[in-house]
Amino acid sequence: MTVGTDSPAQARSAAPHAPEQPGAAPAAADTEGPDTTASTAGPDATAPTADAGPVTFAGVHPDDLPDGLVIADETGRVVCFNAAAGRITAVPADRALGLPLDQALPLEDLKGRRWWALTDPYGGLATRRGQPERNLLLPGGREVLVSARYVREHPTGPVRRVVVSLRGTDARRRTERSHAELIATVAHELRSPLTSVKGFTATLLDKWERFTDEQKRLMLETVDADAGRIKRLIAELLDISRIDSGRLEVRRQPVDLAAAIGRHIQVHTTGGQSPDRFFVRIRPGLPALWADPDKIDQILGNLLENAVRHGDGTVTIEVAPGTAGDDGEEGTEVTVSDEGPGIPEASMSRVFTRFWRGSKRGGTGLGLYIVKGIVEAHGGTITVGRGPRGGAEFRFTLPVGTPAHLI
Repeated sequence: MTVGTDSPAQARSAAPHAPEQPGAAPAAADTEGPDTTASTAGPDATAPTADAGPVTFAGVHPDDLPDGLVIADETGRVVCFNAAAGRITAVPADRALGLPLDQALPLEDLKGRRWWALTDPYGGLATRRGQPERNLLLPGGREVLVSARYVREHPTGPVRRVVVSLRGTDARRRTERSHAELIATVAHELRSPLTSVKGFTATLLDKWERFTDEQKRLMLETVDADAGRIKRLIAELLDISRIDSGRLEVRRQPVDLAAAIGRHIQVHTTGGQSPDRFFVRIRPGLPALWADPDKIDQILGNLLENAVRHGDGTVTIEVAPGTAGDDGEEGTEVTVSDEGPGIPEASMSRVFTRFWRGSKRGGTGLGLYIVKGIVEAHGGTITVGRGPRGGAEFRFTLPVGTPAHLI
């Protein structure tokens, strides 16, 4: 596609302003702001001209806006270029004011086509209202997020203002880096068990007759454990996806917390932990808890694993009546604490974020992020602090969640 050298905005910018009649009132378009039409402009609005300075509403100056703001008048010349726009584009505002829009903002799309010549805001379809946000390039290849609105006095009238919003791509890049880090972390965690599964199965298939039954059993148990680890990692990924998208479903049933805690402690004692390392205290008067049993197992499993792996001494689990939410709804409070070094004060605000690790003892750093998401999906809260004996203390509170037909 060949693009001409003169954009519509530039061609119109050469046209002189119509002379004002003596004593005539200002045109309606001269009193409108970036996102309003003449009929909605407030009485405090001032005309956004290059000579008089940018428009202000209710004491808010364009330079107060966090995003870049560029406004061009009906001739295509820039009449507002705020401080954020100057910072994003590296073009001083005093140099941009009065220039044709395509010269003040020489944008290109990712295929190298000049954006204003391509979109033709002043000469295109009269029904267009603007351009959605998209990634464009400034001179030098710098990326910027750009959206535009075409302001008309009536739906199919001529464009009286082109209002452009500019944003940097730092936030999007941080999100992309977070996704890339998640993929790299999971790929790293999957590689080890997959290598083990592949190695043992290949060995057994190739040399089955050379091994004793005891050796075969040991290899198969290792394969089974590594397959379980892979399954847990995949479940974590699915949970993160559902939490991030707000689609984590909770299927409420009566939950016996004491029995659930007992099952998790048995798993740890079977794995070699001493039964004396765990102390459970169940307070009387607990309300009936309606929650998702599988999700409660995830919460308890992650918190106990965290206490056993990263803490020292006795792991104390206490269950007591509590209140959940601002309305003081009846609930159940569970506290898990250990006697280890605890979590530094400076790190407590980051404990429930992705990839946070309290030590170098393994793990994906996703467990506590998932725990928080599950607790909040139940309408509860979770906090972290220092336990009575110096270790980490996690406390979560769940509302009883009784179904309406049972109340």
